[in-house]
Amino acid sequence: MNHFLDIHKTDAADLRSMIEEGRRMKQARAGRTRGAPDDEQPLAGRMVALIFEKPSTRTRVSFDLGVRQMGGETMVLSGADLQLGHGESIADTARVLSRYVDMIMIRTFEEAILLELAEYSDVPVINGLTNRTHPCQIMADVMTYEEHRGPIRGKKVVWCGDGNNVCASFLHGAGQFGFDFTFTGPAELDPEAEFIELARAKGAKVEIEREAGKAVEGADLVVTDTWVSMHDSQSTRQRRHNLLKPYQVNEALMERAKPDALFMHCLPAHREEEVTSAVMDGPRSVIFDEAENRLHAQKAVMRWCLGV
Repeated sequence: MNHFLDIHKTDAADLRSMIEEGRRMKQARAGRTRGAPDDEQPLAGRMVALIFEKPSTRTRVSFDLGVRQMGGETMVLSGADLQLGHGESIADTARVLSRYVDMIMIRTFEEAILLELAEYSDVPVINGLTNRTHPCQIMADVMTYEEHRGPIRGKKVVWCGDGNNVCASFLHGAGQFGFDFTFTGPAELDPEAEFIELARAKGAKVEIEREAGKAVEGADLVVTDTWVSMHDSQSTRQRRHNLLKPYQVNEALMERAKPDALFMHCLPAHREEEVTSAVMDGPRSVIFDEAENRLHAQKAVMRWCLGV
């Protein structure tokens, strides 16, 4: 049984095969209407539980649609529906759900909830996001980069801003896919040292550069994410804006990257904060290809988890 919990916990060869499978399935859908089923129906007769403790647009729609396109059915559950770890232990919830469904995707806050669910589940569990990591996003991002520029191995990826969960999974990706990674942001928001060392141990070149303009020199890909969470207080939002303002991705910053450098953002974005509209809507931006590829990359992840 294959869980998909984090990039660094999944064999690099398997990750590569998922990227290729995602690309193949995307190409096979050429000319179809958006909601039309795939010719292949590898999830026919399968039920997938989609659990959301955190609000979602892309994760919910892409997983739900992906299951349906492959012939399966979904059961969408909120944290309130299940009361994970409150009304019933996470371990018992995992044991019960395993009797009903064939696979579980969970988008939650604490990594411990994901790990305990996987430990006691008899069916595959997919990490749809935790406060610590977001592996499905990086699968879509690698797929997107390679669609536009070819193999990502050996390329320079620069992360601007907050060393958050998506940044963490990019570091995991650096080790597994073989690209170099530079973080530029305030020291208070550095990515976890553990994740930096994991990437370096795999042979990736990882650097921290406080000056954003210098960091993006020679970059093949520039990536950012929102500066604030919906749960942040007003005082926290103001403090983070002050810290992160020097790391806004704007046209002047992108001009210091390679001429063919791409820009990515996992969305939703706060325009004119972490990134300007001129960059988001400009010729280097592939943010909507990136969003679309969540669907295709995750379909490949689900097939790998179920071995179909």
